Amino acid sequence: MRLWVELPSRRVLIDPAHPIELAFPIADGMEAPRAFGLPRPRIVPLRQGKFVGSVAEGGSCNCDLIELVPHGTCTHTECVGHITAEPIALYHCLRRYLFWAQVVTVEPYRLANGDQVVTAAQLQPLLLVPPPEALIVRTGVSADPPRDFSGTNPPYFTPEAMELLVQHGIVHLLTDLPSLDREDDGGALRAHRAFWQYPYATRLEATVTELLAFPPTLPDGEYLLELHILNLHSDASPSKPVLYAPLAEERYG
Repeated sequence: MRLWVELPSRRVLIDPAHPIELAFPIADGMEAPRAFGLPRPRIVPLRQGKFVGSVAEGGSCNCDLIELVPHGTCTHTECVGHITAEPIALYHCLRRYLFWAQVVTVEPYRLANGDQVVTAAQLQPLLLVPPPEALIVRTGVSADPPRDFSGTNPPYFTPEAMELLVQHGIVHLLTDLPSLDREDDGGALRAHRAFWQYPYATRLEATVTELLAFPPTLPDGEYLLELHILNLHSDASPSKPVLYAPLAEERYG
């Protein structure tokens, strides 16, 4: 099976048989990435009365108990409910799952205080015209096996970079960074607020996906993005972004 994706002034051929996954596996203990000192995922056999959810331990079937904090311990997608007093569930905001996307690579700029940031000036010349719905920003911080970002002050985005993306109509931002904001910013979360335009012109449909895992040979460019989430009643969900590379294109006119 092959699919033609209709875009302004052209159509692009996609082969769904060749997906490119951008998510870390959710694994028990030290195999998982981590940020903000959050507890890593815990996956153990369920034990309830005489039942044990492990065939290896004599149970009739395998049945795991999973403890997980999506923020900072796995590839995850979040909505504006991450910063609102009222509960807003991600699955109420993300109602479509296929988007035309652009992958860009940016080396964070080092400030005088040692912080590393992704700036509007870096992103501006990279954006396609017209821009896609989804922008995928690779910085290289997760190029190695899953790591613990806790206490390392990893790179982050400036609020001005977020304002630029809003102005260009970027609705979905995906990155290998553990957060849009500085690890310790006193709770300001200025980049998150700027991207969601909260609270004055809130973009309920906009999403942020963090802690991507990039294949080492993935080139920058255009892709079809399929964004999988759970119908979990929370502001965030473990997610599985999948890319499909264009095979061919036909232009109109």
